[in-house]
Amino acid sequence: MRGVVTTNILSPKILLIENDPTAANEIRAALALASSGFFEVEWVRQLSEGLARLTKGGIDAVLLELSLPDSHGIETFDKLFSTAPEVPILILGGSYNEALAKEAVGRGAQDYLLPGHLNYSLPRALRNAIERKAVEDALYVEKERAVVTLNSIGDAVLCTDISGIVTYLNLVAETMTGWTREEAIGKPLAEVFRIIDGLTRQAARDPMEMAVEQNRTVGLTVNCVLIRRDGFESAIEDSAAPIHDRAGRVTGAVIVFHDVSASRAMSVKMTHSAEHDVVTNLPNRLLLNDRITQSIALARRQNRPIAVIFLDLDRFKYINDSLGHAIGDQLLQSVSKRLLASVRSSDTVSRQGGDEFVILLSGITHPGDAATSARKILLSLTAPHSIGGRDLHIDGSIGISVYPEDGQDPETLIKNADTAMYHAKERGRNNFQFFKAEMNLKVVERQSVEGSLHQALERGEFLLHYQPKINLDTGAITGVEALIRWQQPDRGLLSPSQFVPIAEDCGLIVQIGRWVLREACRQACAWQNAGLPPLPIAVNVSAVEFRDKGFVYGVQAILRETGLEARYLELELTESVLMEDAEATVSVLQELKMMGVHLAVDDFGTGYSSLSYLRQFPIDVLKIDQSFVHQITADPDDSSIVSAIIHMGKSLKYLVIAEGIETREQRTYLQTQLCAEGQGYLFSRPLAAAQFAHLLQMGIRETVVH
Repeated sequence: MRGVVTTNILSPKILLIENDPTAANEIRAALALASSGFFEVEWVRQLSEGLARLTKGGIDAVLLELSLPDSHGIETFDKLFSTAPEVPILILGGSYNEALAKEAVGRGAQDYLLPGHLNYSLPRALRNAIERKAVEDALYVEKERAVVTLNSIGDAVLCTDISGIVTYLNLVAETMTGWTREEAIGKPLAEVFRIIDGLTRQAARDPMEMAVEQNRTVGLTVNCVLIRRDGFESAIEDSAAPIHDRAGRVTGAVIVFHDVSASRAMSVKMTHSAEHDVVTNLPNRLLLNDRITQSIALARRQNRPIAVIFLDLDRFKYINDSLGHAIGDQLLQSVSKRLLASVRSSDTVSRQGGDEFVILLSGITHPGDAATSARKILLSLTAPHSIGGRDLHIDGSIGISVYPEDGQDPETLIKNADTAMYHAKERGRNNFQFFKAEMNLKVVERQSVEGSLHQALERGEFLLHYQPKINLDTGAITGVEALIRWQQPDRGLLSPSQFVPIAEDCGLIVQIGRWVLREACRQACAWQNAGLPPLPIAVNVSAVEFRDKGFVYGVQAILRETGLEARYLELELTESVLMEDAEATVSVLQELKMMGVHLAVDDFGTGYSSLSYLRQFPIDVLKIDQSFVHQITADPDDSSIVSAIIHMGKSLKYLVIAEGIETREQRTYLQTQLCAEGQGYLFSRPLAAAQFAHLLQMGIRETVVH
């Protein structure tokens, strides 16, 4: 950094380097007579002496003769100037060396003086040189202060002249543009400061040009992106302002800008997080509502429908509870990918939370398009989801609402699609239903049932009915199935289909299931204690109960509590429950089997059984679903299926029981196929405990008890 000397303006000290004593005396005399002030002169005859004196400091100006004993010509000035560039140097010239004197001025000397004019020109020239040097030093200090300040601030600063040529960059601007100050100065602004609109990728308008044209401070383009010299991009913000001279004329412009890439990325991330689900990265309820609102506005203008699909995943809760949230999250992600693949890119798939998804179908031409999409969605879910080394099966229930018939705002459309979804669940799940106005009445009823369920256990409103299992050849009672009923004060006696799905959805099924198991075991012991023949009692186990971590322990505790021997307890599970996580299922079944509990596959033929897994399950009983039994004497396909199940079961040494036998013809056909046992209204409806005890005492005949 250049040095700065403190100048004594009133009595400056002059170093005279002159070999000729006569010339030196003339100069000293001229300065002594000067009216502009007192000059203190030190005289030396050689350059080496002058250099030595300068190193001591305190000299305000130098009068230099270029021809000296120890140095000659322009080299004399160069040596002196390189030693003390901060001290003004005036060249003592003559006709013989005026050209050299001018060259020295070109190299940094303040002035040169011709002989014959020293008396009046020398004092003035010295005074001017010293004052000019003082002004230069002051300007230099201010400039350095400004440079240090500009380099210290966090913002980039870039200046141009009125033509848009770069005149200055601070260090931050150098870093952000990729140009050094030396490279950038003199180049057009557009070459150094390349900016584009981050959204359109088009060149942004020159902010300095606007500042000069409008003679005011202007902001940078929204979403402004600076392209560095090496191609790296950064988002920038701030403004450009015109530079004025003393007369107020615009002489250029300055732009101050800073990197907002991090804050803008954080803002984008926060906006994305606020509008998207964390697990699946799908739009959430907030973003979905906005898109439905936009779609409604467009559909209204185009007089076209839109549809809202509400999807609820069946059996997700017990997968999440039994296998853990990590597996549950991966399953949700797998489902999300399939949903996205099932709809158009213009549609919106969103997650509402839990196991609920809402799909917006915009731009459909007919409600039938929504039905087509619903079928594709349900089909996409049927294939197993391979997660964590397991093949997980999951179904869905779908409700559909259509604008404008079913609602004209997002809230109503979603609510009505949700209502239709519950209607789909009640119709057997894994199907879709369009919303109908009368469904709202069922929703109100469902909510009422759910509210009453919470008090039903405490109030003792549940009871069990018992349906016998019959040896088809002898007619003897071989076992009994316990079936829950709800004696609801306002609605009377309710069957399981009227409240069990609701209990599963609201999380009460585990408590209710344990009550059923305990009551069934207690009643079986009571019959035995009354002297009735001991019979195995079958209890249905829901998927949620079976996946509960305390299920096996709970069974063991209830058997111990009631005193029922494990060999008289039979647990019935559906195919879908067994196949949900086959490997984990085998482990649970083996624990139950080791306790002595009998195990049955209920509703066989309606699920996703894999024979390779079925052979691994320690199963005792196969129960043929009644949907096949009903038509075995009329439908060749059903009779073939039933025959195949019976023979497969016998080959695997399972006891095969047919459900839903209502006619003698059905019984006869089953006997011809060597089906061992059956149950159904042909033999007996489900009975209260006392009625069943009486039946057990009397024996059974066909169609005796209805």
